[in-house]
Amino acid sequence: MLGHLYIVTAPSGAGKTTLVRLLLENDPGIRVSISHSTRSPRLGERNAVDYHFIGVPDFLEMARNDDFIEWAQVHGNYYGTSRSGIEAALQAGHDLLLEIDWQGAQQVRKVFPAAIGVFILPPSVDELERRLCERATDSSETIARRVAAAREEMQHVAEFDYVIINDDLQRALLDLLAVVRAERLRYAAQYQRHSILFTTML
Repeated sequence: MLGHLYIVTAPSGAGKTTLVRLLLENDPGIRVSISHSTRSPRLGERNAVDYHFIGVPDFLEMARNDDFIEWAQVHGNYYGTSRSGIEAALQAGHDLLLEIDWQGAQQVRKVFPAAIGVFILPPSVDELERRLCERATDSSETIARRVAAAREEMQHVAEFDYVIINDDLQRALLDLLAVVRAERLRYAAQYQRHSILFTTML
């Protein structure tokens, strides 16, 4: 039985990381794909847990060897998703989640057109900026760039299957859980999971 591939995208500050963490805590049947990145680890981040942190030369070599199913340069850093890792997990029947931007989502759909896209929106641009300021990890200039980038990213929301507005964290989590549950209840997924039952009853 093939697993489901979920793509979760959001502008910086929309709460994607928190929502994905809560999803994983509440649904043990889904796992997150660990991307490769050339950016420096943030406080508390661990290699091979949050990202595979690698240098730019190594990343570009992997890209030249077609080792990534998608990759992009975002805010001056490179991010990519391992092709072999995704294919192996899906073939093993695991539900897998990718945290990537809209550009990466477009690349993934070319290889996996059945991937399920979820876009997380903030309730407003003002709230997005407030959340970025609360992090106290970026300069005012960096925050301004992130807000400008967020406006561009949000122009691609219509390319996704589901949209969750994160104005209340608990409600947004329930919405994300509902997306996962609904996809598992589709006929094709249920037939794969319960083929003997379908065969004997129909």
